[in-house]
Amino acid sequence: MSVSRRTKLPWRRPGATGSRVRQVLNELGIDPHDAFTILALASPVQTFRHVSAPLLSLLILLVASPAVRGQEIRRALVVQQPQRSAGDFIKRQDDARITARLMDKTGPENSRILVSLSKQRAYLINTTTDEIVIDSPISSGKRGHGTPKGNFKVLEKDRDHRSSIYGDFVDRSGRTVRRGVSTRIDSAPSGTRYQGAPMRWFMRLTGDGVGMHVGILPGYAASHGCVRMPSDIAELFYTRVKVGTPAVVAD
Repeated sequence: MSVSRRTKLPWRRPGATGSRVRQVLNELGIDPHDAFTILALASPVQTFRHVSAPLLSLLILLVASPAVRGQEIRRALVVQQPQRSAGDFIKRQDDARITARLMDKTGPENSRILVSLSKQRAYLINTTTDEIVIDSPISSGKRGHGTPKGNFKVLEKDRDHRSSIYGDFVDRSGRTVRRGVSTRIDSAPSGTRYQGAPMRWFMRLTGDGVGMHVGILPGYAASHGCVRMPSDIAELFYTRVKVGTPAVVAD
């Protein structure tokens, strides 16, 4: 940065901590006159937008009263942080792994299911060879709606199942009026009806509705109790189990 007129620097005033200021600016590779010209010429919005966090904090120390220095420095550092998108908070899970040589050798008559809640994985196992055929990421029940642990069997298979508890209220034309409702606590507004959330490739494990089906996987336990799976993997599980196939849900 080049300026035609030298700005009178604060450390030239009596009592200013000039040597320390110059030392810090030199460590940052910043010309002291440039630094204070930025502060003098820029609007507050421009200053926060274009000055680096270390320099901005230093400038605030020079011009702010002792009572507000700490608060303003913290605010300056926060302003300088880049905004994060929703995707930044989604934890990526390892992709599903399929043992190709076992796919044609595994079917409803020689398969079992194992779900690991701590690993957030579901396994389709060939009972003839006791080998893992499919290892898939899942999203199980969140806190307060945990997926029950124990020994189960597939009680029902429904490729186009819909939830009888969670879904939306829609009007006569099918337009969604209210999303994410629960029939246990919500009442349908006048002129609407309940439409259950889709649970494609549903494999029921309990009598009260817990099962395995297609759903969103954010990288952690987030469902109302069911085991969510990727769409393509849920179909592979579905076609290789039957009503009565053993399923274990464990830590």
